[in-house]
Amino acid sequence: MSDPSSTSPSSNEPSESIKRLLPWLVAVAFFMQSLDTTILNTAVPAIARAMDVTPLDMKAVLASYTLSLAVFIPISGWMADRFGTRRVFASAIGLFTLGSILCGLATSIEMLVACRVIQGAGGAMMMPVGRMTLARTFGKADLVRAMSFVAIPSLVGPMIGPVAGGLIVAYLHWSIVFFVNIPVGLVGLYFVRRYLPDYREEQTHRLDFLGLVLFGGGIALLSYVLEVFGENKLGMTEIFGLLGIAVALLAGYGIRARMTDFPLLDLGLFKLRTFRAAVSGGFFTRLGLGGIPFLFPLLYQIGLGFSPVQSGLLVLPQAIASIGLKTFMPAILARLGYRNVLVGNTIVVGIMIMSFATVGAHTPIWLIVLQAFILGFFTSMQYTSMNTLVYADVDASQTSGASTIAATGQQLAISFGVAGAGLIAAIFVPPSLHSHPDALIHGVQQSFLALGILTVVSSVVFMELRKDDGDAISQHDSQQHRAAHPESAEH
Repeated sequence: MSDPSSTSPSSNEPSESIKRLLPWLVAVAFFMQSLDTTILNTAVPAIARAMDVTPLDMKAVLASYTLSLAVFIPISGWMADRFGTRRVFASAIGLFTLGSILCGLATSIEMLVACRVIQGAGGAMMMPVGRMTLARTFGKADLVRAMSFVAIPSLVGPMIGPVAGGLIVAYLHWSIVFFVNIPVGLVGLYFVRRYLPDYREEQTHRLDFLGLVLFGGGIALLSYVLEVFGENKLGMTEIFGLLGIAVALLAGYGIRARMTDFPLLDLGLFKLRTFRAAVSGGFFTRLGLGGIPFLFPLLYQIGLGFSPVQSGLLVLPQAIASIGLKTFMPAILARLGYRNVLVGNTIVVGIMIMSFATVGAHTPIWLIVLQAFILGFFTSMQYTSMNTLVYADVDASQTSGASTIAATGQQLAISFGVAGAGLIAAIFVPPSLHSHPDALIHGVQQSFLALGILTVVSSVVFMELRKDDGDAISQHDSQQHRAAHPESAEH
C-alpha cells in the first residue's frame, strides 16, 4: 500500500486524497493561532489583575506576539524552500505549542511577553507556509474555494475562543487559556508529519542574514516606540531618537534589498499591480481591524461591566457571521470582481468600526450584537478577498516570496494596530483613570473613530485595481461572459 503523503515523482503533484485532506491540515494551524489570540483577548483584564498591571499595559503581551510573527515570517519562505514544507510546518506547530506551555507558566508580565515572542516564532512559520502549500497544490481557479474552506475552521477559533476564555477566567486559572493549545498542537503535529505535501527547492540561495537584522531591528524599534509613546516612560528626545534609528534601519534594508540578488523580502513583487494593492491595501485595512480584538474586552468588561463570559458572547456574532459568509465568497467575487468588492467593502468595514464609537452604558444589547454581526460579515469578505488577490499574477517560482511578504505585512499591521489602539486610548485616558469605566469608554470610543477613519481612507489603495484584475482567481470574466452571452450557458 502506497504512502498517502507521497507525490508523483514525475509531476510532483499530491494525490487526490491528499488534496482533499490538505485544507484540513492547514486549518489546524490557523485554528490554533486564531483560538490563542481570541481566547487571550477575553482574559486580558483577569491577567492584568493577576500580574498587578493596568489593562492597557497588557497591549505589550498582544503586540509582542504579532511583532514576533512579523520579525520571523520573512525567513519562513526560505526555510520552507530549504528544508521542505512538511518539516518546517511541523516544527512550527511544535514550537508554538512549547511557547504556549511556557506562557501558561509565566509569573510576571515581562516573562509572559518573552514567552509570547517564542510562541510567535513558531506561529510565524505556520500561516505563510500553509498558504504557500495551498497555492502550490491548487490551481488559481480553485484557490478561492480552498482558501475559503481553510478560513472556516480557523474562524471556529474566534467563535469558541472568547466564550472559552470567559469560562476559564471565571471558573479556572487564567493560565489554562494557553494550555488548551497543547492537545490541538499534538494532533496537528501528527497529521502534518504524516500527510502534508513536502515541497522544497533543489537549490536554495544563502539566507540574507544582514537583511533580517536590518528589517527585524527596524520594525521591532518602531513597534516599541508606538507602545511607549504617550506613557511617559521615555522623553520626547529618546522617542524621536529611537524612531530615527528605526527609520534608518528600514531604509538600510531597502537599500540592501536592491543591492543583493536574493533579498530577504523580494520587493520586486510590488511591481505587480494586484500584489501591490493586496499587500499595501491590506496593511492599512488591518491597521484598523487589528486593534479591535484588544478594544472589545476593555469596552465590555471594564467600561460596561460585563463578565468575561458575557464579553465573550458579545464577540460570538462576529465569528458566526464570518463563517456564514465563506460559503458565498466565490460567487460574490465571480459576480462583482476584486475591484468592486475591495473598494466598497473597505468603506463599509470602516463605517462599521466607527459605529462602535456610539456604544456606551445605555446601548441595548441587541444593537451591540447586530453591529458585531455586520462587522464580522464584511470583515470576512475583506480578508478572503485580500488574501487570494495576492496570488493573482504571481507565478509558481514567486509563490514563496509572495506568501512571505503578505504574511509579514499582515502581522505588522495587526501589531501596529494593537499598539495604535492602545496609544489612542491612553492619550484620552490618564493613567490614574485606566480602570475607571466612564473614562475608559471615552478613550475606547476615540480609538474606534480613529481606526474606522483609517480603514475608510485605505479604500483609496484598491482604486488602482482594474476591473479585470484577479479574474483568473475570481472567475469574474467567466461570469461576465455568461451574462453577456446567456445562450452559451445553455449548451
